[in-house]
Amino acid sequence: MNKLRFLVLISSAIGSLTAYSQSTPGGGGTIIGQDTNNKSITTAVPFLGITPDSRAAGMGDAGVATAPDANSAYWNAGKLAFIEQGYGVSLSYTPWLGKIINDMRLVHLSGFYKINREETVAASLKYFDLGDIELRDGANISQGRYNPREMAVDVTYSRLLTDHFSIGTSLRYIYSNLVGNFQGSDAGSAHSVAVDLGVFYTKPFESKNATLSLGAAINNIGAKVSYTDPNNADFIPTNLRLGAAYKMDVNPMNSFTFALDFNKLMVPSPSGVVGSSRKKPLLEGIFGSFSDAPGGFSEELSEFTISSGIEYWYNNTFAGRLGYFYEDQSKGNRKYLTAGVGFKYDKFVIDVAYMIPTNKRENALAETIRFSIMYVFPTKAK
Repeated sequence: MNKLRFLVLISSAIGSLTAYSQSTPGGGGTIIGQDTNNKSITTAVPFLGITPDSRAAGMGDAGVATAPDANSAYWNAGKLAFIEQGYGVSLSYTPWLGKIINDMRLVHLSGFYKINREETVAASLKYFDLGDIELRDGANISQGRYNPREMAVDVTYSRLLTDHFSIGTSLRYIYSNLVGNFQGSDAGSAHSVAVDLGVFYTKPFESKNATLSLGAAINNIGAKVSYTDPNNADFIPTNLRLGAAYKMDVNPMNSFTFALDFNKLMVPSPSGVVGSSRKKPLLEGIFGSFSDAPGGFSEELSEFTISSGIEYWYNNTFAGRLGYFYEDQSKGNRKYLTAGVGFKYDKFVIDVAYMIPTNKRENALAETIRFSIMYVFPTKAK
């Protein structure tokens, strides 16, 4: 079977709104590359950018500076050092693109252990199952079924440097098999190794019963991947995340957290010449991503997405969350509201989040719902 045709079919099946290039301006059906107004940045393994946990998902995908929990390593490895519990584990499940596909899912398992007051370690597994796909040839004859799947395995170390400042890093192994067990193509699986770097600052204001936190992280700094030709590899979604969170304790029973994140993919901007961006060396592509947009500074600014959210806790037992995510129309046009709730009982926390796209036309991300269950041991490690 023709390799190019096979990969196009794969891309059509899994690339539809998976992460960064999710829709054309106005929500129409124009293919990226045929619409000159669409300048979406595309990468390999975009599943790495899908929010895995329900708490952040309920807050518009904001999480770089919010209070640490068992899923903190995904957002900012640096903030994990400030976690108060001794150890914990979290399991999250998302039926992805459930409005149009019934067997695509994202599963995220994470856990942490606080070694001592200064040091915390964590590990996680992110598994993306793209469901069963049947391939047919030009004569409409079945060529078999296969199961594309991807995963990432992380280990994280986070350390306090002062009473208010911490750093952290994660090492990640990435695996992507878009052909599943199908033997009719010469395309193979892709592998890469990446690292995350994160810093976190938090300062309580006792006179105001409030805490201000700032966070910054660069995720997925790693080698490009290829399914066929190593000389024609694609960038993985290296991402810069900057954010702040302000927690306010109204009284002993009620508290609010306001969070704001800015994200930018540190990969080459589309140049208008097919395939030219992917040919850039890794470091040139990453560091040049702040000045390579054909439209200049204004286009560079349009490549930032904005995540904002509010979290309310009552008696440290019930949580309500609202959020909003914004992406420029020319860069993918994702715009959606989010809502979520959380319940805490003893050592268990259950979170649920729901996404509501605000584009005028129907969006495949509509009705996305996430579930998370977390177990945390409240005693600090000695």
